[in-house]
Amino acid sequence: MQTQGNAISRVIAASFLVVTTTVFVWADEPPAEPVATFSILGFDPVTGEVGGAVQSRVFSVGNGVLWAEADVGVIATQAVVDVSYGPQGLALLKDGFTPSAIVKTLWEDDTDPRPMRWTKQGRQFAVMNAAGVYAAFTGPKASAWAGHQSGTYCTAQGNILAGEEVLTNMVEAFERTDGHLSVRLMAALDAGQAAGGDTRGMQSAAMIIVKKNGGVWLNNDVVIRLQVDDASNPLAELRRLVDIAEQQRERIQERSR
Repeated sequence: MQTQGNAISRVIAASFLVVTTTVFVWADEPPAEPVATFSILGFDPVTGEVGGAVQSRVFSVGNGVLWAEADVGVIATQAVVDVSYGPQGLALLKDGFTPSAIVKTLWEDDTDPRPMRWTKQGRQFAVMNAAGVYAAFTGPKASAWAGHQSGTYCTAQGNILAGEEVLTNMVEAFERTDGHLSVRLMAALDAGQAAGGDTRGMQSAAMIIVKKNGGVWLNNDVVIRLQVDDASNPLAELRRLVDIAEQQRERIQERSR
Protein backbone atom coordinates (compact mmCIF):
# COMPACT_ATOMS: atom_id res chain seq x y z
CA MET A 1 0.00 0.00 0.00
CA GLN A 2 2.87 2.34 0.78
CA THR A 3 4.40 1.67 -2.65
CA GLN A 4 1.08 2.38 -4.35
CA GLY A 5 0.71 5.62 -2.36
CA ASN A 6 4.18 6.75 -3.39
CA ALA A 7 3.37 6.04 -7.02
CA ILE A 8 0.19 8.09 -6.82
CA SER A 9 2.12 10.93 -5.20
CA ARG A 10 4.65 10.87 -8.03
CA VAL A 11 1.85 11.03 -10.62
CA ILE A 12 0.21 13.98 -8.86
CA ALA A 13 3.56 15.76 -8.56
CA ALA A 14 4.29 15.16 -12.24
CA SER A 15 0.87 16.53 -13.17
CA PHE A 16 1.49 19.71 -11.23
CA LEU A 17 4.90 20.01 -12.88
CA VAL A 18 3.32 19.86 -16.35
CA VAL A 19 0.76 22.52 -15.46
CA THR A 20 3.47 24.78 -14.03
CA THR A 21 5.59 24.42 -17.14
CA THR A 22 2.63 25.29 -19.38
CA VAL A 23 1.89 28.49 -17.46
CA PHE A 24 5.37 29.88 -18.15
CA VAL A 25 5.23 29.31 -21.91
CA TRP A 26 3.35 32.59 -22.57
CA ALA A 27 6.04 34.63 -20.83
CA ASP A 28 8.63 33.56 -23.41
CA GLU A 29 6.50 33.59 -26.58
CA PRO A 30 7.76 35.83 -29.40
CA PRO A 31 5.90 39.02 -30.37
CA ALA A 32 3.01 38.50 -32.77
CA GLU A 33 3.35 39.68 -36.34
CA PRO A 34 1.32 42.92 -36.52
CA VAL A 35 -1.54 43.24 -38.97
CA ALA A 36 0.20 45.77 -41.22
CA THR A 37 -2.82 47.62 -42.47
CA PHE A 38 -4.28 50.84 -43.75
CA SER A 39 -7.98 51.41 -43.27
CA ILE A 40 -10.57 54.15 -43.54
CA LEU A 41 -13.93 54.67 -41.86
CA GLY A 42 -16.45 56.93 -43.55
CA PHE A 43 -19.95 58.36 -43.31
CA ASP A 44 -22.34 59.70 -45.95
CA PRO A 45 -24.63 62.37 -44.43
CA VAL A 46 -26.94 62.24 -47.45
CA THR A 47 -27.74 58.52 -47.35
CA GLY A 48 -26.97 57.89 -43.67
CA GLU A 49 -24.68 55.00 -44.59
CA VAL A 50 -21.58 54.30 -42.52
CA GLY A 51 -18.78 51.91 -43.33
CA GLY A 52 -15.11 51.09 -43.64
CA ALA A 53 -12.51 49.59 -45.95
CA VAL A 54 -9.10 48.02 -45.38
CA GLN A 55 -6.08 46.59 -47.22
CA SER A 56 -3.17 44.61 -45.79
CA ARG A 57 -0.25 42.29 -46.44
CA VAL A 58 -1.83 39.55 -44.36
CA PHE A 59 -4.25 36.81 -45.31
CA SER A 60 -7.96 37.57 -44.87
CA VAL A 61 -7.67 40.99 -43.23
CA GLY A 62 -11.45 41.30 -43.34
CA ASN A 63 -11.72 38.48 -40.82
CA GLY A 64 -11.56 40.62 -37.70
CA VAL A 65 -10.53 44.19 -38.55
CA LEU A 66 -13.87 45.76 -39.55
CA TRP A 67 -17.01 45.70 -37.39
CA ALA A 68 -20.24 47.52 -38.20
CA GLU A 69 -23.90 47.66 -37.25
CA ALA A 70 -26.69 49.80 -38.70
CA ASP A 71 -27.80 52.74 -36.53
CA VAL A 72 -24.76 52.07 -34.32
CA GLY A 73 -21.49 52.66 -36.18
CA VAL A 74 -18.31 51.09 -37.49
CA ILE A 75 -14.99 50.10 -35.90
CA ALA A 76 -11.55 49.18 -37.21
CA THR A 77 -9.15 47.27 -34.93
CA GLN A 78 -5.67 46.56 -36.31
CA ALA A 79 -1.86 46.47 -35.77
CA VAL A 80 -1.34 44.27 -32.66
CA VAL A 81 -4.98 43.31 -32.94
CA ASP A 82 -7.41 42.63 -30.14
CA VAL A 83 -10.45 41.56 -32.15
CA SER A 84 -12.68 41.99 -29.09
CA TYR A 85 -12.35 45.77 -29.50
CA GLY A 86 -14.86 45.43 -32.37
CA PRO A 87 -17.85 43.96 -30.52
CA GLN A 88 -16.93 45.81 -27.32
CA GLY A 89 -16.89 49.12 -29.18
CA LEU A 90 -20.25 48.50 -30.84
CA ALA A 91 -21.76 47.58 -27.47
CA LEU A 92 -20.47 50.83 -25.95
CA LEU A 93 -21.90 52.83 -28.87
CA LYS A 94 -25.28 51.22 -28.17
CA ASP A 95 -24.93 52.28 -24.54
CA GLY A 96 -24.55 55.90 -25.62
CA PHE A 97 -20.79 56.35 -25.25
CA THR A 98 -19.12 58.86 -27.56
CA PRO A 99 -16.34 57.58 -29.86
CA SER A 100 -13.74 59.50 -27.80
CA ALA A 101 -15.02 57.94 -24.59
CA ILE A 102 -14.97 54.50 -26.21
CA VAL A 103 -11.34 54.86 -27.30
CA LYS A 104 -10.42 55.84 -23.75
CA THR A 105 -12.48 53.04 -22.20
CA LEU A 106 -11.20 50.27 -24.47
CA TRP A 107 -7.60 51.29 -23.86
CA GLU A 108 -7.89 51.70 -20.11
CA ASP A 109 -9.91 48.49 -19.64
CA ASP A 110 -7.46 46.43 -21.69
CA THR A 111 -5.69 44.29 -19.08
CA ASP A 112 -2.91 43.43 -21.55
CA PRO A 113 -3.16 39.71 -20.75
CA ARG A 114 -0.30 38.66 -23.06
CA PRO A 115 2.11 41.63 -23.18
CA MET A 116 5.03 39.73 -24.68
CA ARG A 117 3.17 38.61 -27.79
CA TRP A 118 0.08 40.83 -27.99
CA THR A 119 1.10 44.03 -26.17
CA LYS A 120 -1.64 46.64 -25.87
CA GLN A 121 1.02 49.26 -26.61
CA GLY A 122 0.83 48.13 -30.24
CA ARG A 123 -2.94 48.46 -30.63
CA GLN A 124 -4.46 50.71 -33.27
CA PHE A 125 -8.18 51.29 -33.63
CA ALA A 126 -10.83 53.77 -34.73
CA VAL A 127 -14.48 54.22 -33.79
CA MET A 128 -17.18 56.04 -35.79
CA ASN A 129 -20.80 56.34 -34.69
CA ALA A 130 -23.90 56.34 -36.91
CA ALA A 131 -23.74 60.15 -37.21
CA GLY A 132 -20.17 60.18 -38.54
CA VAL A 133 -18.52 61.32 -35.30
CA TYR A 134 -15.25 59.48 -34.77
CA ALA A 135 -12.09 59.02 -32.73
CA ALA A 136 -8.90 57.04 -33.33
CA PHE A 137 -5.90 55.79 -31.38
CA THR A 138 -2.41 54.57 -32.32
CA GLY A 139 -0.36 52.85 -29.61
CA PRO A 140 3.26 53.90 -28.99
CA LYS A 141 4.54 50.48 -30.11
CA ALA A 142 2.52 50.19 -33.33
CA SER A 143 5.09 49.35 -36.01
CA ALA A 144 6.44 52.39 -37.87
CA TRP A 145 5.34 54.21 -39.80
CA ALA A 146 2.08 54.27 -37.87
CA GLY A 147 -0.54 56.90 -37.21
CA HIS A 148 -4.03 58.17 -37.96
CA GLN A 149 -5.44 61.19 -39.74
CA SER A 150 -8.83 62.87 -39.64
CA GLY A 151 -10.94 64.32 -42.43
CA THR A 152 -14.50 65.40 -43.16
CA TYR A 153 -16.68 62.44 -42.17
CA CYS A 154 -13.68 60.11 -42.37
CA THR A 155 -10.70 58.83 -40.42
CA ALA A 156 -7.74 56.95 -41.91
CA GLN A 157 -5.26 54.88 -39.90
CA GLY A 158 -2.40 52.52 -40.63
CA ASN A 159 0.83 50.87 -39.56
CA ILE A 160 3.98 49.62 -41.29
CA LEU A 161 3.24 52.24 -43.94
CA ALA A 162 5.49 53.95 -46.46
CA GLY A 163 4.82 57.20 -44.58
CA GLU A 164 2.27 59.75 -43.46
CA GLU A 165 1.43 60.56 -47.08
CA VAL A 166 -0.44 57.25 -47.30
CA LEU A 167 -3.06 58.54 -44.88
CA THR A 168 -3.01 62.07 -46.29
CA ASN A 169 -3.78 60.71 -49.76
CA MET A 170 -6.57 58.53 -48.39
CA VAL A 171 -8.35 61.39 -46.64
CA GLU A 172 -8.00 63.72 -49.61
CA ALA A 173 -9.30 61.06 -52.01
CA PHE A 174 -12.32 60.35 -49.83
CA GLU A 175 -13.17 64.05 -49.53
CA ARG A 176 -12.88 64.88 -53.23
CA THR A 177 -14.55 61.75 -54.69
CA ASP A 178 -18.22 61.89 -55.60
CA GLY A 179 -20.67 59.00 -55.67
CA HIS A 180 -21.71 56.19 -53.40
CA LEU A 181 -19.88 55.63 -50.12
CA SER A 182 -18.37 52.41 -51.50
CA VAL A 183 -16.83 54.36 -54.40
CA ARG A 184 -15.36 56.93 -52.02
CA LEU A 185 -13.91 54.28 -49.69
CA MET A 186 -12.45 52.46 -52.68
CA ALA A 187 -10.87 55.67 -53.97
CA ALA A 188 -9.26 56.18 -50.56
CA LEU A 189 -7.69 52.71 -50.58
CA ASP A 190 -6.38 53.21 -54.11
CA ALA A 191 -4.88 56.56 -53.12
CA GLY A 192 -3.21 55.06 -50.08
CA GLN A 193 -1.68 52.30 -52.16
CA ALA A 194 -0.48 54.82 -54.75
CA ALA A 195 1.45 56.56 -51.95
CA GLY A 196 3.24 53.35 -51.00
CA GLY A 197 0.66 51.66 -48.80
CA ASP A 198 1.82 48.77 -46.62
CA THR A 199 5.58 48.54 -47.09
CA ARG A 200 5.43 44.75 -47.12
CA GLY A 201 3.07 44.59 -50.08
CA MET A 202 -0.53 43.54 -50.75
CA GLN A 203 -2.57 40.40 -50.07
CA SER A 204 -6.12 41.03 -48.88
CA ALA A 205 -8.79 43.71 -48.66
CA ALA A 206 -12.32 44.17 -47.37
CA MET A 207 -15.21 46.63 -47.19
CA ILE A 208 -18.42 46.89 -45.19
CA ILE A 209 -21.22 49.47 -45.33
CA VAL A 210 -24.40 49.39 -43.25
CA LYS A 211 -27.71 51.24 -43.03
CA LYS A 212 -31.02 50.21 -41.49
CA ASN A 213 -32.90 48.28 -44.20
CA GLY A 214 -30.36 49.56 -46.71
CA GLY A 215 -29.46 46.14 -48.13
CA VAL A 216 -30.79 44.49 -51.27
CA TRP A 217 -33.15 42.02 -49.58
CA LEU A 218 -35.93 42.36 -47.00
CA ASN A 219 -34.80 43.31 -43.48
CA ASN A 220 -31.17 43.53 -44.58
CA ASP A 221 -29.01 46.20 -42.96
CA VAL A 222 -25.84 45.27 -44.88
CA VAL A 223 -25.46 47.51 -47.93
CA ILE A 224 -22.09 45.97 -48.85
CA ARG A 225 -19.91 43.31 -47.28
CA LEU A 226 -17.01 42.39 -49.57
CA GLN A 227 -13.90 40.42 -48.77
CA VAL A 228 -10.84 39.51 -50.85
CA ASP A 229 -8.84 37.06 -48.75
CA ASP A 230 -5.83 36.31 -50.95
CA ALA A 231 -4.86 38.01 -54.21
CA SER A 232 -1.79 39.46 -55.90
CA ASN A 233 -3.75 42.69 -56.35
CA PRO A 234 -6.57 42.67 -53.79
CA LEU A 235 -7.56 46.27 -54.51
CA ALA A 236 -8.21 45.51 -58.17
CA GLU A 237 -10.42 42.59 -57.15
CA LEU A 238 -12.20 44.66 -54.50
CA ARG A 239 -12.84 47.40 -57.06
CA ARG A 240 -14.32 44.82 -59.45
CA LEU A 241 -16.74 43.76 -56.72
CA VAL A 242 -17.58 47.36 -55.84
CA ASP A 243 -18.36 48.01 -59.51
CA ILE A 244 -20.69 44.98 -59.64
CA ALA A 245 -22.49 46.20 -56.52
CA GLU A 246 -22.85 49.64 -58.11
CA GLN A 247 -24.41 48.11 -61.23
CA GLN A 248 -26.81 46.10 -59.08
CA ARG A 249 -27.80 49.26 -57.21
CA GLU A 250 -28.49 51.08 -60.46
CA ARG A 251 -30.69 48.24 -61.75
CA ILE A 252 -32.71 48.22 -58.54
CA GLN A 253 -33.14 52.00 -58.64
CA GLU A 254 -34.24 51.81 -62.28
CA ARG A 255 -36.91 49.20 -61.50
CA SER A 256 -38.26 51.24 -58.60
CA ARG A 257 -38.89 54.34 -60.72
